Amino acid sequence: MGKIEAADGHGKVKGICGDTMEIFLKIKDDLIVDARFITDGCGPSIVCGGTVTELAKGRHTRDAFKINAEKILDELGGLPEADQHCAKLAADTFHQAITNYLKVKKEL
Repeated sequence: MGKIEAADGHGKVKGICGDTMEIFLKIKDDLIVDARFITDGCGPSIVCGGTVTELAKGRHTRDAFKINAEKILDELGGLPEADQHCAKLAADTFHQAITNYLKVKKEL
């Protein structure tokens, strides 16, 4: 958990429940070497943010982009139906961070 100063990729999404999540990526040669998050959300949001960042570390951006809400839920062994939107929030924020990295990289 926490911010990465001078992150290579950053995403910030507000979920349907009002929780906000931010994900910060440190990337070298398209390999995610560090991933961290912050959220003002509930326990399930924190767990999903932690899970997506752990799943991302050590993966190439193209492979990591395949991480979705279903993969997060599988990794966690599921969540109650009322909390499953937290996995979508984490996945959407993560995808935005990768997309941000790819846009910035292309512009350079």
